[in-house]
Order: sequence, then C-alpha cells, then structure tokens
Amino acid sequence: MTSVMKPANLGPAMKGNMSVAERRRATLERTGIASNRKLASGPPPAAFYGILAFTILLVMFGLVMVLSASSVTMLHSGNSPLYMFNKQLFWATIGAFMMFFMYRTPYIIWKKWAPIIFAVGVFGMFLPFVPGWGVEVRGARAWVGTGVLGFQPSEFLKIAVLLVCAKVLAERFREVDDLRRTFWPVMFFLMVASGLCVLQGDLGSAIVFAAIIFGVLFISGMRMSVLVSAGTAMAVLGILSVLPSDYRRQRWTSFLNLSETKGHLGYQVYQSMISIANGGLTGVGVGEGAGKWGYVPLAHSDFIFAIVAEEFGLLGVIAVLGMFLGLVLFGIQAALGARDVFGALIAGGITSWFAVQAFINIGGVTATMPVTGLTLPFISYGGSSLLVSMSAAGLLLNVARNMK
Repeated sequence: MTSVMKPANLGPAMKGNMSVAERRRATLERTGIASNRKLASGPPPAAFYGILAFTILLVMFGLVMVLSASSVTMLHSGNSPLYMFNKQLFWATIGAFMMFFMYRTPYIIWKKWAPIIFAVGVFGMFLPFVPGWGVEVRGARAWVGTGVLGFQPSEFLKIAVLLVCAKVLAERFREVDDLRRTFWPVMFFLMVASGLCVLQGDLGSAIVFAAIIFGVLFISGMRMSVLVSAGTAMAVLGILSVLPSDYRRQRWTSFLNLSETKGHLGYQVYQSMISIANGGLTGVGVGEGAGKWGYVPLAHSDFIFAIVAEEFGLLGVIAVLGMFLGLVLFGIQAALGARDVFGALIAGGITSWFAVQAFINIGGVTATMPVTGLTLPFISYGGSSLLVSMSAAGLLLNVARNMK
C-alpha cells in the first residue's frame, strides 16, 4: 500500500524540491491555520440546505409581492408597472452575487477587518446629513441619494456592528464575566450605532442593532442578570428619545386607539387591518388585492405584509411565518454547531437580527405594536435591505457549511 507523507513530516531533501506555494500550503496545514481558512469538504449539513432553501423562497416570494403591491401605484404615477419590480430584481441579482461571495469567503477573515468595516459603517451614517446627498423620508433622514443608487447606510452598519462585536467577544470568550473587557466594549458599539440611528430619526434600526448585539452577548454566555438590566436600560432610553417629540410620541401610541387615530397617524395601520380582514382564509388572489390601490400607504415596503394577508389569506400568512420560523430554527442550529466561537456569534447575531426585524414589522402592520418603519426582510421593497439581508444570509450559510 502506498503511504501518503504528511507535510509536517517532509524531510530536508523533499522540502528542497517543493515550490514556494507548496511550502506555504504545507506550513498552513502543519500549523492548523488552513483548517480555519477553507470550506469543509464533506457533504453540507441539513442546516445549510434549510437556510439556503428558506432564503431563496423568501426572496422569490418577495419579488412576486413587490410586483403585485407596486404595479398599480407605478402605473398611476406615469411609470411602468414593472418599475419597482425591475429595481428590486436588480438588487436581488447583486444580492445573489454577494450572498455567494460571503458564503465562499472563509468567515474567519472578517475578524481581522471588523474594526475597519465598523469605522467605514460609522462614517457612512453621516452621509445623510451632507447637503445634496441626504434624503428625508417620513421624518427620518436616513437615506443617501435616490433611484437605483440610493441606499440606507444603517443597513450596511448592521453587518459591521455584528462583526466587530463578534470579534471582541470571540477573542475574550474566556473573560466573559469580566464586564470591563467584554460587556462594556460591546455596549460602546451599540451606543454608537443606535445613537446615530436616533440622530437620523430612525428608532426602528436602533432596535435591530440592540437585537443583534444582545443576540451575540447571549450566545457568548453573558449572565442573564446583566442582559436583563442592560435591556431595561435600553428600553428606557428608547422611550425617552420618543417622548420629547409630539409627532413621534403620537405615532408610536396611535395603534392603541385606531378608532380615534384612523384619520391621521393611525391611518396606515387601520387600512392594513382592513386589507388583512379582506383576505379571509385563502385570500382574494395574487394581484387582486384592493389595499394597494392607494388605500394602504407604503404597500410595497413597510406594509407589504398586509398585501400578503389580503391576497393569500391566512394560509399565506402561515406560510410566510413558517418560512421565517424555519430560517430562525436553522440559524440557531448553525450557531449551536459552529466550529468556533466567532462563527457561533455571527450565526446567533444574524438569526436574532432576522427574527426581531420580522417580528417588529409584522407587529406594526397587525396593530400589536408601534410602527417603526422597518422593512420585512427579503420581502419588502428596498435595495439596501435586500442586499444586506442576502449578504448576511450568505455569511450564515458559511457558518452552517462549516459546522463541526
């Protein structure tokens, strides 16, 4: 039987005949570095296929719903009924490439670049305040540019915050009880990110940042008493940021009494409830919903779930909730089975992100919680949201593919 000589056992004569590339690969294998910088060679686990399947289903379903929810509005505004669909399809195509890139790039590489990525993300948050660049939408100055090239910097900051917090906690994993070394550095990143969102008037994104960071803190083994105390403090700060503004305060409380606010601040939610009720069990049919005919504002973005409920009924609602639930469950499985701490924190943060953002969006549409302006991941219209969500899904696939 022919024996295979391992790189670590090569003699001087054999090493002298090796090329520089072969020596480099031998050194990486001998030191164990290579195992952290390449994808697993075995068959993918079930979690990988589950995350991939649910991501593709949500994106494809989102494209159908954007076309259905926006075609009438675009036609009445003088544009092609395919205008928003084509833009969403464009970003979905770019997102597919980014998802593949994030999947194929060994996630351990992002640990090194995390601080720089975070610094760039923070810099991007100031761009909406540059005259001629920033765009104010519904009281929030959180967008840069318009048209196909317009984007929301806070979406890109989500991945940056996730990576830098995962880096800190992974490198200090054995010091998790030392709050000065672990908890407070991570809270600093949270305060910077959420503070910039509040400055832009985008409290919804600040909540998502909190979900991401509390997700990685929980996975890292942080004490529950610390998490509960920090969560309570963040909730109080969020309330205090809303109280000084009459408009924000009334907007956040309008869902509590729709009968009185349906003519103004509660109009969106009231109309979405009508659309949901019209859906019944099986819905009125794809493209047949009445809510998108100007009755439900932002039917293609923030309130697209109302159109889903109207056109697909309760069965469609259950299907969408099931897809998100499946994605979250497989994401948790990827976090629990990750081969290193950094991967586990990444998977846990992304899973928390998708779960909380979907929960808040659906809660606002169904009048069970305040409207925050957050999109429904993968489904709502929005290039930045779709691109970043698909990139994060690719990173989650990377962790799932390399489960131990």
